[in-house]
This record gives sequence, structure tokens and C-alpha cells, in this order.
Amino acid sequence: MSVVPNAVSHAPQVDALRAPAGSLLVEIGWEVCNPVGGIYQVLRSKAPTMVERWQNRYLMVGPYMGQRSDLELDTRRPTGWLAQVCDALEKDGVKAHTGRWLVQGRPRALLLEHNFSASKIDEIKFGIWKDHGIESPGDDPLVDSVVGFAESLRRLFVHLCPVWESRGTQRRVLAHFHEWMSGLAIPMIRREQVGAAVVFTTHATITGRYIASSEGDFYGRLPKIDHEAEAKRFGILAQHHYERAAAHGAHVFTTISPITAEECAVLLGRKPDLILPNGLNIEHYNVGHEFQTLHAQFKEQIHEFVMGHFFPSYSFDLEKTMYMFTSGRFEPRNKGFDLCLEGCARLNERLRREESDHTVVLFIVTRRPHRHLRPEALEGRGVLAELHEVCRQITESLREELFRKSAAGERVVLDDLVKDYWRLRLRRTQAALHTGRLPPVVTHTLEDEDTDEVIRTIRRLGLVNGPEDRVKVVYHPDFISTTNPLWGIEYEQFVRGCHLGLFPSAYEPWGYTPLECVALGVPAITSDLAGFGRYVAENFPDHNKWGMYIVPRRGRSDEEASELLARRMWEFCLLDRRGRIAVRNEVERRSWSFEWSKLGRPYHAAHDLALARAKVGTY
Repeated sequence: MSVVPNAVSHAPQVDALRAPAGSLLVEIGWEVCNPVGGIYQVLRSKAPTMVERWQNRYLMVGPYMGQRSDLELDTRRPTGWLAQVCDALEKDGVKAHTGRWLVQGRPRALLLEHNFSASKIDEIKFGIWKDHGIESPGDDPLVDSVVGFAESLRRLFVHLCPVWESRGTQRRVLAHFHEWMSGLAIPMIRREQVGAAVVFTTHATITGRYIASSEGDFYGRLPKIDHEAEAKRFGILAQHHYERAAAHGAHVFTTISPITAEECAVLLGRKPDLILPNGLNIEHYNVGHEFQTLHAQFKEQIHEFVMGHFFPSYSFDLEKTMYMFTSGRFEPRNKGFDLCLEGCARLNERLRREESDHTVVLFIVTRRPHRHLRPEALEGRGVLAELHEVCRQITESLREELFRKSAAGERVVLDDLVKDYWRLRLRRTQAALHTGRLPPVVTHTLEDEDTDEVIRTIRRLGLVNGPEDRVKVVYHPDFISTTNPLWGIEYEQFVRGCHLGLFPSAYEPWGYTPLECVALGVPAITSDLAGFGRYVAENFPDHNKWGMYIVPRRGRSDEEASELLARRMWEFCLLDRRGRIAVRNEVERRSWSFEWSKLGRPYHAAHDLALARAKVGTY
């Protein structure tokens, strides 16, 4: 487990297999049965580990989001104590939806309706101001939804705690809240004195995320930041106060990395007690010895995209082409999209200077408002599909005749076997494929192309996908999925087909994207300003040898960092096929170090510590 230096107290000894007797763990998150962010991945992948320890004394709670929630929840009628709680809630004006979350471990889930009338929301906001001194804005739909959810949670614990505690002696409710969207309920239930032990985890302070997105050197400036003034400047003062109230109201306050603990101490005014690193359910990704075969299989599908995108303009050797990618929420500075492009521009210059015959294709995958796919992107894909079909038809028609003539010992001239119809159709299809324009750097028509930060950086660096460029760029502002007409594969399959993930973040409290690469056996680059990068650096001194590379960004200029990134990519380009296979083998072998069965232990420590503190009245 990881305890923050100078934290209030150390965690108790943990029995990872046995949950404290008589206790009920209620884990609350905005993303329970609600796939809207990275915490959704934390909660769903961690569920089997929590269920293993707590069994049926584990309940996940989230907001009911209509059809989106219905897709995730296997609805079941509540029984026993939960039925009592739901009945009491309904009488109190809150409808609850119960069942099992359709993820591994099938945890019990309860989703609360929270759409109160406008007048009731105003009344709740007044109560938050009167009781806790926090003023809420009157015209923010997300804040209104969060306030309604907090009130539903308050009513839940008012009914839940007495019902659970009435079932016998030493019965305690433990409530673990994630992020400010659920954490607002903490000061409300503490004021009710319901007796629950409370843990609060912030995965990224809202104020820190805003500041880091707008300006560089966030951690260098952190000690001097006026958190109130900054929150007011970005129009998030209420959200900032909700988060501070949650941090100070919890028996145990936690975050996900030491680097985020630094901002918590300054911006939230409380040092976290424990660090809870994020893991994955590695077994979900594990395919045994097949992962190298799957890499080759999905690389072929990326080849198809690349041929459709680039070959209408010019061709290059796919056997000497490496696929690198970066992805995540559209925060170009925070996620390091800008640094990826800067590094690629330097790599492009070096590959050209060294007269290398290697090609690198960088994919930038994120979600942006767009109007439609570019016609040339669809056209190239369509003509390539036609060419594939023509080639298939020709080979099918040749096969039997070639076999018979060969078996008879006849002299075979392959060119003579192809009928004129197919010769003409092949030539026409080849001609239709080729155009005189450069391959586009973006696959879609964006709504704000002139102001889009990624497009502006691409143009500034001159990464225009010219035939002389050894580094090509494909900016894909949409999800990769089987329904995407350009791909026809899932994002996870796309990642398996790539050679290297690039995530040199400037602000990343944890960072699931490089961890997902590790789980899929794909080498990756992260930074020392990412929680995951910091965790790897502190726990795996040999990380460079097994394919997890860390770009040092703290205390360095963007120019220095981009040069270091370009150097690391260049070194990767020097690996031959056997070397890349060896690195993938090592990455896949180390992936089990990030399994929740190991990284879940600090969660167990936080839960046990909260129960101990609540019992003696600490905090």
C-alpha cells in the first residue's frame, strides 16, 4: 500500500481476503452504470476485486441516467434489507433502480433518480449554502444534476444506515465516494450524523485540471497558486468548494498518485491519507500466447486503412512502416498531443536526414465535434474495397484453370489466363484509386477546423503528409469501433495492431491509456507528470528495458521534452522485427504487476482505516 508522506496516520494492517465483519461497503460514483469518463474504467474493472472481498456486502450506487443506465444494469427486484431501503426511499420521493451491473464480478447496483423540480433544486442549494457556506450557480445543468444526486444520496443514507445497523451488533456502513459529482453528498450526510464511515477519492482536482489545460508548468507554479482566485477565474467556484468540502468531510481522504497528492494539499487544503493506484483486470485482456498473432492480424487491418488513406496519393513499404498512436480526452496540452506532434516533427527531420527507408504513421484518436467524414477518406476506402474484390475474383477464376494446366504438365503463361474483362476492370479500378492530392491529415470535417489546436499545431510544424515525409499524421476525431466505416475493428483491436503508444502528458493524475497498452502487450511512452508514469518509475527501475518508457517533463521546457521524446521514438525505430517482438513479450509478461488483485490492497487499507477512525470518532 502507499501512504502519503506526512499524512495524518498510517493505515492499519490489512487482511485482503476478509472484509471487516458486519460492515457494508457502499461505493458511489457518477460513472456507475454510466460510461462517461475514465473513472468508469476504474469502477468496472475493480468490481471483481471488491466483490471477492465483500461478497454480498458490497453495493455500488450511481445516478440513474435513463436508457444509458438501462443498457448497463441487469434489473432485479430488491429483497431483504435492500427492499426495505428502497421502499423507504420511494416514500421519501426517490425512486431507486436495482439489479446487477453487467460487468465482470456482477456487483449489486442501485441507481437513484435525481431529477427534482426546479423549485426543489433551489431549496437544496439554499440548504447547502446555509449549512455549509457554499453558494451554487443557478444556471448550470450539470451542477443542478449533481445537487439533485447529492440530495438523493443523503436520503439513501438516512434510511440505509438504520436498516443495516438494526440487523445486529457491530454493524457499520462504509461509504466510498469518487470525485466531486458524488462527493457533494459527504458534508450533507456528515451533518445528518448517520454514522457511516466515509472515504473520498479525488481522481483529479477540478481546479487543477482547468489550470493545467490553460497554462504550462502547472507543478512549478503550484505552491503559489491562489485556489479561490483560479476557481473563480474559470467559473467553477461552486464545484471547487464541493470538492474541498468532500475532502475535509471524509474520515479518510485519498487520491490516485503522489503527483495528484501535491495539488490536493494546495488546492483542497488537505493532504491525502493514502494513495490508491489504479489497476486493471488483466485477465480480461489476456489471450495467452495468441497476443503476437493478434498483433499481426490487427496490424493487417490497419494496413488496409493506411492503403485506402495514403496509396491514392503515393505508396510506401508497409513492411517497414511502424504505427504509433496517442488517444484520450481532447485536452491537447494536458494529454501531450502537442508534444507528440513536436516529437514527430523532429523524428521526421531525422529520418529524412538519415535517408531512412522507414515510415512512421502517427494516429491521434480523440473525440471532437465534426460534421462528417471527408469524402476523399470514404472514397479511398471504397475504391480499395473494390480493388480487393477484383483481385479476389481474378485469383478465384485463375485457381482451377491454373491447377488443371499445371497438373497436365502444360506450359502456363499466367497473363494469358486472365480474361480481358478482368484486365480492364483491374486497370479501371487502379486508375480510380489514384489521385493527385496529398492525403488529408484529418479524417473528418471538423466544426472548428480553423481554431482546432491539433490542426493548428500540425500546420505550424509542416506535417502535411508529403511523399518525402517519413512521418505521416492521421488525426481521427471520432471513436474507433466496428461500426466506424473507416475501421471495422474495436479500439482495443486497433491498439493491439499498433507498435507503440505515445502518452507524454503534461497533466495526468493517473493515465489509463499507457496501462491499457501494457495489458495488451504494446510498448508505450508516458511522462513523469503522469501518475502512472510516476508509479512505474518508483516501482520498476528497469522499465526502459521492458517497453515502458518515461519522458522526463518536470522542470524541463517543452523543447527539451520533445527532443527526448523524438530520441526515444528514433531508438524504437532502430529495433528490427525480432527486437520489437522481444519487447512486446516483456511488456505482456509485466502486465500482471498491474492486476487489481495487487493494486486493490490500498483500497482495502483505506476502507479499514475509515472504519477505525469512525469508530473512535476521529475526523
